Amino acid sequence: MFTSTADLFALDSLPASTAWPVAAPATTPASVPASVPAARDTAALDTVLRHPGIWRRRAPGTSALATQPSGHAALDALLPGGGWPRGALCELLVEHDGLGECSLLLPTLAALTQARRRVVLVAPPYVPYAPALAAAGVDLRHVVQIDAAHTDTHWTAEQCLRSGCCGAVLDWLPRSDYRELRRLQLAAESSGTLGFVFRPLAAADQASPCALRLRITTAMNGTQFELLKCRGRLGGATSLRLRA
Repeated sequence: MFTSTADLFALDSLPASTAWPVAAPATTPASVPASVPAARDTAALDTVLRHPGIWRRRAPGTSALATQPSGHAALDALLPGGGWPRGALCELLVEHDGLGECSLLLPTLAALTQARRRVVLVAPPYVPYAPALAAAGVDLRHVVQIDAAHTDTHWTAEQCLRSGCCGAVLDWLPRSDYRELRRLQLAAESSGTLGFVFRPLAAADQASPCALRLRITTAMNGTQFELLKCRGRLGGATSLRLRA
């Protein structure tokens, strides 16, 4: 850089034979082996792919999904990984109360509480019948019921899902929108917790961020369960009959 106009003219007045000093080359840092960045990239990619919200199609019979067996062989055979997806929100769309929607989850709740994992019931529409839960193998010492007002239901369920200290959170949502469900889904992903939301059947036509959607309706000889959406599973809706 020139400090003044005089410097510029001074350069023109120098003889052509003037030798200019050459700056010494900057010290070159030791070269990093090409394998180091590659190893770092591979490790970072593996971390991302292990996230419960990421699914990769694999060869038949293999799965990296973290799951919890439902306790129903027919249902587990349909679900990727053989059970309910951990770190995800499962949406149970019920035609009306009393179709076995709660009984469907009893084997899962029993397994979790017997493993000393807390199960939280957020704003259930009816008082849970403790003798029936105990008869199904649910350890009542690890069951918590929270009676929250409608305005607090979503916040309460989100905090329970995000806390990381619950094995499963069950939430009854007569009314909800996509944004609220998305927050619950992200909360479940952040902690790896099982999340279940019960919603009216009319919500089946609405968009949902839930990883799994199960429609529960009345059938001629019992209850019909229809798998409407499942992350990691190819194909359309599938119906099955379960004794729940």
